[in-house]
Order: sequence, then C-alpha cells, then structure tokens
Amino acid sequence: MKAELSGSVSSHVLDELVERVRGRHIANQARALLPHEIVITHDGKDIFAYATAKPAVQSARTAIQALAGRASAVISHWDDGLDEWVQVDPPLRGIAKQRRGAAERYARKRETRTLVASAGKLVRAEIEQSMREQADRLGLELTITEHPHLLTCQVLFEVTGQRHKIDELAADLNAEEMATMRAERAVMLSPL
Repeated sequence: MKAELSGSVSSHVLDELVERVRGRHIANQARALLPHEIVITHDGKDIFAYATAKPAVQSARTAIQALAGRASAVISHWDDGLDEWVQVDPPLRGIAKQRRGAAERYARKRETRTLVASAGKLVRAEIEQSMREQADRLGLELTITEHPHLLTCQVLFEVTGQRHKIDELAADLNAEEMATMRAERAVMLSPL
C-alpha cells in the first residue's frame, strides 16, 4: 500500500509517524491497529506498508489514515508477469484503466528479437553462458549464432518471449558486453 500525505509534511513528521506505527514504544492503541507482519517505510510524503495478505494491508491503511489524518491510499500488488506494482484498490477507472490494459497487453505480447554483442574470442563463452542463464531465469527462448572474425566474435542472440522480458535481457546483455570490453582492454594493456 502507498499512502500519500496531503499538505506540507516535513520528514520529521513522517519519521515520527513511522516510529509511532512500528517502534518498540508503540501505544496500545497503535498496537491494536497494526498486525506485527506489516512493514512500514516512507519516502518524502509517501508512506509504504508491505504485507502478504489483503486484510493486513487494509488494517495498515486504516491505521495510517487514523494516525496521519488525511492521506490518500492506493493498494497495489506485485505482478511477476509484468515485473511491476499493479494498482488494485481503488480500482482504476476510465482512461487510467484503458492505459493500464494497453500497457499490459503490450508488455505481455510475445515477439522474437535479435540482440547482437561483440566479444573477444576468450570471453565469448562466458557471455553466452551468462545470457543463457538470464534467458532461463526470465522464461525466454534463446538461440545463439556466432560470426567469428580475426580477434573478435559477433554473437547473435535470437530471443522469443514477452517484450518486457526481452527488454530486460537486452539491458543485461549491454551491461555484460561493456564489462567484458573493459576486462579485455585491461588484459590487452597489461604488461604481463
């Protein structure tokens, strides 16, 4: 749950509120309001309550609104398929609901994309193994094709799966390629 406090609220007030909600010296009234399995944090004007069950989150909403006065609260759950928080209460309406639906359809749509990386012949196998592991973790189908050159190898990763998962793999591949390029450069310039 995310509660946004209205008006101007200092971080001191938020620290005090969070301490009242989760501190060791919680008043009996606050103890009765919040189950022990709720984790409370804050960032700026936002208070976050994390719990594994909806009734616990609902009680956190009630307690935070009672302790903080007016606060707008939104309950979301983590969607593993989308890798993001999805609002469930209050339910989205109108244009926001349409946008969320379009974003979900776009993210879940399957596609095939070819990602390309250049690697030295000595580290090519490491990159391939790392990408295989990442693809497995993300539930993506992966085919690897190599185009060897004199000192380097161009590696093509043909990936099939959900778009947002492919985007994540592409970011991982970019980071992996940059790291291996730095490592190869260090080895090539080494006096050994």
